[in-house]
Amino acid sequence: MQKRTGTTPFALGISALALSLSASAVMAAYPDRPITLIVPWAAGGGSDNIARTIAIAMEQELGQPVNVVNRAGGGSVVGHTVLANAKPDGYTLGLMTGEVSMMHWQGLTKLDHTAYTPIAQINYDYAGVQVSADSPYQNVGELIEAIRAQPAGTLKASGVGQGGIWHIAFGGLLVDQGIDPKAVQWIPSEGAAPAMTDLVAGGIDIAPTSVPEARSMMDAGRVKSLAIMAPERNPVFNQVPTLKEEINSDYALGEWRAIGGPKGMDPEVVATLEAALEKAYQSDIYQDFMTKQGFGAVWRNTADFTQFLVDTDAVMGETVEKLGLKR
Repeated sequence: MQKRTGTTPFALGISALALSLSASAVMAAYPDRPITLIVPWAAGGGSDNIARTIAIAMEQELGQPVNVVNRAGGGSVVGHTVLANAKPDGYTLGLMTGEVSMMHWQGLTKLDHTAYTPIAQINYDYAGVQVSADSPYQNVGELIEAIRAQPAGTLKASGVGQGGIWHIAFGGLLVDQGIDPKAVQWIPSEGAAPAMTDLVAGGIDIAPTSVPEARSMMDAGRVKSLAIMAPERNPVFNQVPTLKEEINSDYALGEWRAIGGPKGMDPEVVATLEAALEKAYQSDIYQDFMTKQGFGAVWRNTADFTQFLVDTDAVMGETVEKLGLKR
């Protein structure tokens, strides 16, 4: 009689079931260790503050620490590159910002929105026009006329790296007013916080960041905001007029911030994070902070944020080209 060898169908079935149950157990356990949240900007700015606040709220929903790590450099290219190159296991996430829709158009990197797994958008803030408290310009109209009248490069501005959102927003405003965007010299920085320091020190003349990012300097009486590039006033900064009110311009542009991960994340992990993020977004921790500071709380779920990235990429490509920054 020939001896039977190998594994019986019954044993194979049991093994497959065991593997399936094991995989399910691993999935159900996510997250079972701390999560890293990469911020591609310097500490102290709007992106950093928003990231740290949403991280606290996420911890309460996920039951694991969410550790914020600042990886500034290259106008956010460094941090966004670190995120794109991370293992897509759900334990390295990032605060994606609007530069994802712009930096590749300028030849700063080959990375675009397709290099990431979108999870959810949590913020949108319009650009403001800030000057030092002792600036001779009392309103944005006076500033625009001064830029128009003076030799190119006389006035300097900063708030982000070359080609970042605040650079694009301010350049777009100049184009809207019929002024060459190169009329104001742009001084690259790693975010709003260092730009504000440079503004009060006299190193630059204009900081077109979001108004909330200028709040501490405004409260200290060292900075004033001349206008906001938005359809309506920010209720927390109701004293700051819109461009429409000041110079009859409908021009508006701002920065978005969202949570994402490297390309190729497991859909079940993404769904877990999306659900936790929505609760974190709606939490008193996050909403109270955003309201108090004047940041714009905007929610887009995974599907809507994914489509937003596609649409915004096309729009920013056109904008970058109009400003002569496309490479």
